[in-house]
Amino acid sequence: MMGGRPLLLLLVSALLVQIRASDPLLYESFDEDFEGRWVVSKKDEYQGVWKRAKSDGHEDYGLLVSEKARKYAIIKELDEPVTLKDGTVVLQFEVRLQNGLECGGAYIKYIRPQEAGWDAKEFDNETPYTIMFGPDKCGSTNKVHFILKHKNPKTGKYVEHHLKFPPSVPYDKLSHVYTAILKPDNEVRILIDGEEKKKANFLSADDFEPALIPPKTIPDPDDKKPEDWDERAKIPDPNAVKPDDWDEDAPMEIEDVEATKPEGWLDDEPEEIDDPEASKPEDWDDEEDGEWEAPKIDNPKCEEAPGCGEWKRPMKQNPAYKGKWHAPLIDNPNYKGIWKPQEIPNPEYFELDKPDFDPIAAIGIEIWTMQDGILFDNILIADDEKVATSILEKTWKPKYEVEKEKEKAEEAAAAADGLSEFQKKVFDILYKIADVPFLAPYKTKIIDVIEKGEKQPNITIGILVSVVVVFATVLFRILFGGKKPAVSSSQCITALFILNMKRSSTQNICLLQAPVKPAVEAKKPKAAETEGAGSSGDKVEKEEDEKEETAAPRRRSRRET
Repeated sequence: MMGGRPLLLLLVSALLVQIRASDPLLYESFDEDFEGRWVVSKKDEYQGVWKRAKSDGHEDYGLLVSEKARKYAIIKELDEPVTLKDGTVVLQFEVRLQNGLECGGAYIKYIRPQEAGWDAKEFDNETPYTIMFGPDKCGSTNKVHFILKHKNPKTGKYVEHHLKFPPSVPYDKLSHVYTAILKPDNEVRILIDGEEKKKANFLSADDFEPALIPPKTIPDPDDKKPEDWDERAKIPDPNAVKPDDWDEDAPMEIEDVEATKPEGWLDDEPEEIDDPEASKPEDWDDEEDGEWEAPKIDNPKCEEAPGCGEWKRPMKQNPAYKGKWHAPLIDNPNYKGIWKPQEIPNPEYFELDKPDFDPIAAIGIEIWTMQDGILFDNILIADDEKVATSILEKTWKPKYEVEKEKEKAEEAAAAADGLSEFQKKVFDILYKIADVPFLAPYKTKIIDVIEKGEKQPNITIGILVSVVVVFATVLFRILFGGKKPAVSSSQCITALFILNMKRSSTQNICLLQAPVKPAVEAKKPKAAETEGAGSSGDKVEKEEDEKEETAAPRRRSRRET
């Protein structure tokens, strides 16, 4: 019996060590109210209200960012500081961007010990931290930050070291888990939802910017470039002479004297005429509104002719054009290369075998975000990867699977209704294009086509191409001018729409026309109608135009509301 007692004590000790190893150093699930355990900053700039709330669709609680366009700051002090110098340390937390994230952060700061007398209510952006970790997205920024603040032993100054090429933030509204695993061999691994996205070494200059270990030498700040230092690799040949036949005044383009006016050109016809069917509004006041002028329409006579107005010969490239003469370049005999200051020993250089991490004394969330609905949950610090994995499997994974299934069901329902998320974004863009000022004369026709496309989503790409072609055509006309098209823009849009509906391989008639100049859409004069008798397309279009003019205002589309 006496011989068995030491063995029993050894087994109990091993069991206690195992239990201790399986316990997290910090775990916050927000199952209970955070007040009294977390401290909200009392600084005036932090007006955002933190709330304990359920994750959408779950009974699980988290810490919620409840208002848009606010600064938030909250901190929880640890019972004992967590050292990062020995063994493995796992930093892990869950975030759900329930309303997306257009501009804002959702990261956590791991705060180092503060000076004596520091009050947690004073927590703000200037509070020193050891590590900042988590998603951040705004404008061109889209990354999962990992920033280490490390003290230079030579200068005593703290320097921010940013992980190079960090992973991107998942672009959805589901729950995600962010994990950083710090290993005793100087390795750090970044995981999202338990999957490794980045591996780096703290001491590698390829992984952190700036490198933890400064360069041994630096450019001498006091070194100056000599006045006679010539950095020009090439110089103009001083012996070169401009040829006698080099004409610098010759124009780049000249009139094409061989060009002839096309047969049927209508010299005496203007490109645009007053709309014969337009009339001055009854409430028009000449004294207040000025003299009324009828709106212009394309001259119907010019549509069949090669052109109208004064004919001018086109310009062509001048074969005699050479431009301004310059002496050819030759090698510079005095070239010394690009000057650089000499290197001197770096006074801030030091050698390091392992990072000198400051311990973690508190965890804080200090963010400025334009979105609400950001939910933090299951914040963990552990010294065992298995503990972090276990909590991920028990808390996050079941929620994520439910959310994923719901997302799939919503996408299927949207597809059944006709519009996927991608198609909705496409139509949003098209409505914005319709609002472009110089497309105002065609806005009604463009919106009609878009609305037809929303009802028949299988032709989304065709509608997109149609509107973009019209947009480019009108823009080209404005920028470069050109011959009048043989078809109007409204006809062009309609034709594009029909062609895409039929998925016809026929070459698009609108692409064969010269760009269209914006003009007020109007009905053709009766003389032009008789010429086009038998064209059912023109007749239908005319009837539609008449209905638009005489009926009540067109219903407002969702882009006009």
